[in-house]
Amino acid sequence: MSPVTDAPNAATASRETDSASLSAITHEEIFAGHLGGKLSVELAAPLETQRDLSIAYTPGVAQVSRAIHADHTLAKRYTWTDRLVVVVSDGTAVLGLGDIGPRASLPVMEGKAALFKKFAGLDSIPIVLDTKDVDEIVETLIRLRPSFGAVNLEDISAPRCFEIEKRVIEALDCPVMHDDQHGTAIVVLAALNGAAKVQGRGVEGLKVVVSGAGAAGVACTNILLAAGVSDIVVLDSKGIVSRDRTDLNAVKADLAQRTNPRGISGGAVEAMAGADVFLGLSAGTIAEELIASMAPESIVFAMSNPDPEIHPEVAHRYAAIVATGRSDFPNQINNVLAFPGVFKGALDAGARRITEGMKIAAADAILAVVGDELAVDKIVPSPLDPRVAPAVAEAVAAAARAEGVA
Repeated sequence: MSPVTDAPNAATASRETDSASLSAITHEEIFAGHLGGKLSVELAAPLETQRDLSIAYTPGVAQVSRAIHADHTLAKRYTWTDRLVVVVSDGTAVLGLGDIGPRASLPVMEGKAALFKKFAGLDSIPIVLDTKDVDEIVETLIRLRPSFGAVNLEDISAPRCFEIEKRVIEALDCPVMHDDQHGTAIVVLAALNGAAKVQGRGVEGLKVVVSGAGAAGVACTNILLAAGVSDIVVLDSKGIVSRDRTDLNAVKADLAQRTNPRGISGGAVEAMAGADVFLGLSAGTIAEELIASMAPESIVFAMSNPDPEIHPEVAHRYAAIVATGRSDFPNQINNVLAFPGVFKGALDAGARRITEGMKIAAADAILAVVGDELAVDKIVPSPLDPRVAPAVAEAVAAAARAEGVA
């Protein structure tokens, strides 16, 4: 049985109401906000006089280039590469839009670069590649390595994204992270820790159902396992990812070996019965009666955008804590809580890679920002909270030093 079914009429009606509420933002406003793109380059050195020009460009720049030629490490000090993040996509898995290609994905990548600047003060450039070939993508980033200090992979379809990230990490000596995987996983872990803390229980004993075995689903499962959650059941479009399935790709087969400890078979009905946590990372909807079948004081993270797997109002009929990926409901689980601080911390520490320990440190830092404000409707801080990125950066940098990757 598929893990997702048609939503009840009440949920559908509520979704239509939410969509209608967004009509306050006009078509003209949206396109005006993107006119000419959302990014520009600002000067860090003056260019007002002939002297300024001689320092910034010829003849002065030649001295700096000669120095870097003699000692390549000086590029970190005298160019922007040490603090520059490239946001790289092939446009094959853009959130809510699917495979729309590199050009259509560029507004999303520009937005991501803008968030890096706003929340972490990091310069960032979007790069969209007109190829789906794994070898070509990896080779392109290898050739571009002298131009940047870190790589944020974005909106690349699974399972290709796993191989691309792995190979880029192996090839480059700088921080690399596929945010759809690990940014999501970091914030999910922070939110689940917050929800469990509100309820006075630990995450280790929770029975968790992860709906979706793509990039985010795999990464969330991995980080939850690393955090001590032992009972996780993963659902894909054909049912429970289990060892007796013969139709699994290599990534799912590996998941099957490390999850579903009770050996459940079947689909969403079997997985959801008595579960403590539902983590929705699929593009579908889940029926109200399946949420009703969960354990008392259940936790529902319906994270699909723009439409959650189940409407929060419907989920609240049965669940004690509900979170989504949307900004118009409490408990927004948004990647912007993680990735700006993670990359800033990694670059601050001069980290060669981003480790599992650094990711868990980031999740702990996100939750720590909430402090005494922790409540059923505030299990993570607001994505706009200015304390988040600095706290995450500090924790990530400290973890990088402790793990010896700085």
